[in-house]
Amino acid sequence: MEELLEKARSPIRNIFHRFGPELWVVTVTQFFIAMGFSICIPFLSLHLYEDRGLSPTHVGMILLSAGLCSAVSQAIGGALSDRFGRRPILLIGALVSVFSFSGLAALIGISAPVWAIAVIYIVSRLILTTTRPVISAMVADFTPKEKLTEAYGILRIGANMGWAAGPAIGGYLLTFLPYGWLFGIAPLTCGIVFLIIFFFIRESSHTVGNRISFRSMLTIANDRPFLVFVVISILLFIVMGQMVSTLSIFTVDKLEFSYPQYGLLLTLNGLIVIFFQYPMTLALRRVAKFRALILGSLLYVFGYLSLGWITQFGWALVAMAVITGGEIIHAPVSLSVIGELSPEDQRGRYMGLFGLSQTIGIAVGPLIGGVLIDAFPFNPELIWAPIALIAFIAAIGYYWWGRRFRV
Repeated sequence: MEELLEKARSPIRNIFHRFGPELWVVTVTQFFIAMGFSICIPFLSLHLYEDRGLSPTHVGMILLSAGLCSAVSQAIGGALSDRFGRRPILLIGALVSVFSFSGLAALIGISAPVWAIAVIYIVSRLILTTTRPVISAMVADFTPKEKLTEAYGILRIGANMGWAAGPAIGGYLLTFLPYGWLFGIAPLTCGIVFLIIFFFIRESSHTVGNRISFRSMLTIANDRPFLVFVVISILLFIVMGQMVSTLSIFTVDKLEFSYPQYGLLLTLNGLIVIFFQYPMTLALRRVAKFRALILGSLLYVFGYLSLGWITQFGWALVAMAVITGGEIIHAPVSLSVIGELSPEDQRGRYMGLFGLSQTIGIAVGPLIGGVLIDAFPFNPELIWAPIALIAFIAAIGYYWWGRRFRV
C-alpha cells in the first residue's frame, strides 16, 4: 500500500521537473491575465444592473455582443499566430489591452452613457480574448501529446490563482471604492503581462510564415471529429457562461448574498482548481477522454440544478464545489483533445475555432440566464433546471461522440 501511495505522490513531487521553463512562464502570464479580468469584469454585470438600472436580459445582451465579437477575434488571433508567430500576437494584445481597459475604467468613473461603456467593454473583451487560443497553441507547441492534459491542467492552475485572487480583492475593494477605481486595476495587470511576454517568452511555433486565407480556415470543417466535438462543447459552454452574469445577479439580488459572499463563491472556484486540478489530471490519464467529458458534464448538471433549492450561503458553497469539479475535469481534457486533433501547422487555427465556440457559448449563456431570471423571478428551480438540462444533453453528446469516433 505504501508503495502505491508513493507512486501516486511522485508525479506531484516532480511536477517542476516534468515540464520545461516555457510552461511556467506562460502559466505566470495566465495568472496576471486572469486576475486583471476577474477583479473587475464579473462585477460589471452588478454595476449595470444595480447602478445603471439595466434588466438582467439587457445585461445578458451586452455580454452576448461582446462574446460574439471576441469569438471571431479568437478565430482570427489563432490563425494569425500560425502566420506571424505566437509571441507578436501576444505582445500586441497585451499592449492594446492596457489602453482599452484604461478607457473602460475612465468611462465607468465618470458615469458615461451605458452605450459607451458597452462599446469599450466589447473592444476590451475582443482584444484580450485574442490571446487565449495563442497561449493554448503555444502550450501544444512545446508539450508532448502524452503530457498535454497535465500541461493544460497546470495552465489552468495559474489562471485560477488569478481568478481566485481577483473576485476576493474586487469584492473587498467595492466596500469602500467606486467601480471606476476597481476597473483601473486591469490596465496594470495587462502592463505586467506585456513585460513578461517581452522579456521572458520566446517564439514557440516552427511553422511561422505559412500564408493563411479564409478558404484555408474553412478546410478545418472537413475534420468531422473536431467539428462534432466543437458543436457539442458549445452546449456545455452555455452552462459555464452562467457564472459570468446569471450567478452574480441571482445570488446578490435573489438570495441577498453580500458582495464579499459572492466574491468568495468565485474564490472557492479558483481555490479548488489550484489545489485539485493537477491531481485530477493525473487521475484522468488512463480514463478515456469521452468518459471524462461525460463525468464533467454530469457534475455541472448536479451543481447548477441544486441552485434552484438553495437559500443558505453554506449550501451555495457546496454547489460551487460540485460545479468546479466538473470544470477541473472538462477544461484540460477538452483542450487536450483539440491539441491531439490539430496538425502542427494549423494548431493556432484549431485552437482559435475552439475558442470561438467557447466564447459563443459563454456569451449566449448570460442572455439565456437573464431571460430565465426575468421570466421566473420567484421560481429559482425554473431558472436552473433548464440550464442543468443543457449540460445533460452535452453529456449525451459526448457519449455519442466518443463511441462514434473512438476517442
